[in-house]
Amino acid sequence: MVDHLANTEINSQRIAAVENCFGASGQPLAVPGRVLLGEGILTKECRKKPKPRIFFLFNDILVYGSIVINKRKYNSQHIIPLEDVTLETLPDTLQMKNCWMIKTSKKSFVVSAASLTERKEWISHLEECIRHLLTKMGRQPSTEHAAPWIPDKATDICMRCTQTKFSTLTRRHHCRKCGFVVCGDCSRQRFLMPRLSPKPLRVCNLCYRQLELRGLAFSISIKSTLKDSH
Repeated sequence: MVDHLANTEINSQRIAAVENCFGASGQPLAVPGRVLLGEGILTKECRKKPKPRIFFLFNDILVYGSIVINKRKYNSQHIIPLEDVTLETLPDTLQMKNCWMIKTSKKSFVVSAASLTERKEWISHLEECIRHLLTKMGRQPSTEHAAPWIPDKATDICMRCTQTKFSTLTRRHHCRKCGFVVCGDCSRQRFLMPRLSPKPLRVCNLCYRQLELRGLAFSISIKSTLKDSH
């Protein structure tokens, strides 16, 4: 079905319509062999609160953005390569139902559908596209994922020291390694994680110690390997 649609006029028109909705703020989406398979509005768990986002499923990428005027104008475009995606179905909570997590090496987040049926359809189509793409590329599913950020509203105190209370003067911060909400004193360190950013990122004190130990162990392993090779 995908191969049949790849070079059709209707597919080109549908992709052009998505590009037009994002306008100059979005990236070009039309490339040879790319097919737009479906679209829909999902609720994305954001840092402050859950927000509706428009999602477009292509045969090789997942695109989402903020809704300005539905079906007419979107912004804040994000493009996720499907070969980097794994999915995890989540149990219902009082706040969110029909949820699942979209996990990638750079960013992981929770979304929810309007119904259980809609969630099943999204997950089914996503998994089929991912499976087909990985087979085509000769790759295995990704096993390294970024931690999802805990929403600000989930806690009123630092999740590391459990002492500092957040207020208008005491800001919340997020550890880029574990995703916990932490205070400034518990997240003074920065650590370079090339998978996430070319610049050192804020991490909590616990993750910083773990990352330093891992880096030290890796360095010792490399030196041992070089020594044995001589």
